[in-house]
Amino acid sequence: MICRRFYISGRVQSVWFRESTRAQAEKRGITGHALNLTDGRVEVLACGEADALDQLATWLGKGPPLAKVVSVEVEAADVEVISGFLTG
Repeated sequence: MICRRFYISGRVQSVWFRESTRAQAEKRGITGHALNLTDGRVEVLACGEADALDQLATWLGKGPPLAKVVSVEVEAADVEVISGFLTG
């Protein structure tokens, strides 16, 4: 299991991005969290199998229907394994 941290920018707050991300992550067996940042981005910490994280990354590039994703930055995350998927 590996973890990655994604930073998504664009119109990604107040468009059901975090809740939609949770649903997409849970479908793929991914744990972690999706949080709104004060600068308008959403941070997604995702832990799971590499294929599942790649699929989530592809989805994050589009997001839910009301979102307008401008960019997705990704970095490796060295964290303890997380259970469940939280939005906050």
